[in-house]
Amino acid sequence: MAIGSIGLLHPGEMGAAVGGELVRAGHRVIWASRGRRPPSRTRAEAAGLVDVETIDALVQASDVIISLCPPHAALDVAKGVSPFRGIYLDANAISPATARQVADIVEHAGGEYVDGCVIGSPPTRDRATRLYLAGKGGPTVLDFFAGTSVQAAVVSSDPVAASALKMSYAAWSKGSAALLLAVRALAAAEGVLEPLLAAWQASELDLGPRSLQAGEWAAKKGWRWAGEMDEVAATFRSAGLPDGFHRAAAEMFARASGEAGVPADDTLPPLSTEGS
Repeated sequence: MAIGSIGLLHPGEMGAAVGGELVRAGHRVIWASRGRRPPSRTRAEAAGLVDVETIDALVQASDVIISLCPPHAALDVAKGVSPFRGIYLDANAISPATARQVADIVEHAGGEYVDGCVIGSPPTRDRATRLYLAGKGGPTVLDFFAGTSVQAAVVSSDPVAASALKMSYAAWSKGSAALLLAVRALAAAEGVLEPLLAAWQASELDLGPRSLQAGEWAAKKGWRWAGEMDEVAATFRSAGLPDGFHRAAAEMFARASGEAGVPADDTLPPLSTEGS
């Protein structure tokens, strides 16, 4: 499929890196700077993204739009670009139920929804990231990433299978990190943190260093991971499974990031298009 511009919505660290890989593959990737702060401009310029200033201009110029944003904002971001009649790739960490809502918004406006999820760190020339796609449009999007460090794969024709995969993956990867934070906090509250760390070491477990790393990451990303754990909990609940642990995980991440709060640059600008 020949395409013109790919619109990248509100490029954060992951979004700018993915956009940069698309630029490296020869695509024209655009973004809208209005309402964004200097760090976003710096990332976008380094990635070679073209600034069209406004969301309206991005919608009008794009054949494909990619949404990579905090999970709690996925619905509002989709509403903010409607009506859009091209391919809309939502690669956010959202539940299948939320993904269906995004798909409804996109398809009601005449667009084509493609479900996606990113697993791994932001891609570089020396480090790959995996992008899983689902739905009828998955194979089309797959072709865009040929020759990049984004290893794309179609997992299913089911329209929300990529979101289900992300929720299953994050349920363990981030859920286990939240459990380590909770266990460490309990031991500290009871005055047995040092004996616990010694017991972990004596048992040849790497849980001490892992718990420290979990704390460092949660302090930086906990505000975002809390929303992701809420989406995971909703996924468990919709499958008839207990959701309590991941609701607790969301609380642990919210506590871990409580002092720092949401980084200013990761708050989204007004999401509706001008004049809509």
